[in-house]
Amino acid sequence: MSVKRAMLESVYHSSFVDEEGITKACGCPLLPLKTHIKGPAPVSDQDKIDIVDEAITFFRANVFFKNFDIKSPADKLLIYLTFYINVALKRLEGCRTLAVGTKAIINLGLEKVPVPGEPGFPFPGLFSVPRSQDEAELFRNYLKQIREETSGRLLNCAYRPNGTPNKWWLAFAKRKFMNIVVL
Repeated sequence: MSVKRAMLESVYHSSFVDEEGITKACGCPLLPLKTHIKGPAPVSDQDKIDIVDEAITFFRANVFFKNFDIKSPADKLLIYLTFYINVALKRLEGCRTLAVGTKAIINLGLEKVPVPGEPGFPFPGLFSVPRSQDEAELFRNYLKQIREETSGRLLNCAYRPNGTPNKWWLAFAKRKFMNIVVL
């Protein structure tokens, strides 16, 4: 296999491989976030890269892959966020202004967030089923928080400063990540 071909077939993985001191829920590390949004995530330093930064940075490359070799538990979260970004872009696809896009993203944020074992969870088997109701609620709240944070940052990518759509981002709404059809 040529080096060029190997590079084309390699997904970007999360740099968050050190899990020491990190709480987990459903087999997922609850990684720190640069956020002001209330939730269970520990707060990260504003000058450090977090998992949301990685997901947005790697999205346009990773969305092309049909398979994703998991090298760390943080990769599971990266997969989930890549899928969520795909869903969010699909919702933004027809929104011609930042104001309309913001409303669409807020509506997405109001939807119920399923956890493993519940109908509608996009990746059965990726995360373990919660062992208790407390673990399920902890994971649900973390997913809500990380989705809301991702949505806010994504709006800054999907729309230019003048409020018009950025076609270099919204074009990716047509992609299917891991062959999952987004409705």
